[in-house]
Amino acid sequence: MNWLSAVQHLRDAGLPGVLVTVTSSRGHTPREGGAKMVVGSAECHGTIGGGNAEAVAIERARELLRDNATAPVLQTLSLSDKAPYQHGVQCCGGTMTLLFEPLPVRPAVAVFGVGHVGLELARVLARHEVSLHLIDSRPAQLTAERLAVLDDAVASVHVHQVPLLPETVLSELPAGTHVLIMTHDHAEDIALCDAALRSGACGSIGLIGSAGKWSRFRKRLTGLGHDEAALSRITTPIGLPDLAGKEPAVIAVSVAAALLQKFQARVQPGALQA
Repeated sequence: MNWLSAVQHLRDAGLPGVLVTVTSSRGHTPREGGAKMVVGSAECHGTIGGGNAEAVAIERARELLRDNATAPVLQTLSLSDKAPYQHGVQCCGGTMTLLFEPLPVRPAVAVFGVGHVGLELARVLARHEVSLHLIDSRPAQLTAERLAVLDDAVASVHVHQVPLLPETVLSELPAGTHVLIMTHDHAEDIALCDAALRSGACGSIGLIGSAGKWSRFRKRLTGLGHDEAALSRITTPIGLPDLAGKEPAVIAVSVAAALLQKFQARVQPGALQA
């Protein structure tokens, strides 16, 4: 697998990684500037030349993964028998400067129910670098014509047409997916809430609806065996509390803004380090 395919593989799988690039080389080195390697927590693709240099690079990349680093890092390695080495002597005689670029996991969002609000929300989220999953039990909601407004999406859009038991899609989603439940049918909503709580793999769970709806749902979910700690994982109502309005576009903007706050809370700003 080449480095570009490896990056896409990690993105599709919802896994973090580090892209290691030889930015410059002097003297005799196993690879020239531009050579790339992709390092994941359990796999590597491509090569920057093997030997001690590559082993050190993999080790450094995995340190960045463990630290959840977001800022790029530069490191220069000397390939000489007098240089410190950890994984065998590599005495080519040159130096290599490596750029480590963390590849963060794209946030994943699953919208269950692509009605008026769901479609407006999809339109907003599609403008962001996310993995967007759209699920509805009604085929008419997911036609190509209706979803044509997402054709120029920055997000990667995944459409799930599930005429029965939409909750089965939960097992197909990347770990940490933010789940939004807004279907046309309260029976579907309660089944999705139950399944999402049992999965344990959701990043967050949001339920559209009123206080009265949640009061009824709490009783039903308690009867299904969920305790208060589990119920606290469901956020309802969803969106920013200070942004009022019942129009689908207003609700969609409010919900998207609350999600973006969650995404940004995971990002630690930083600058290039040497």
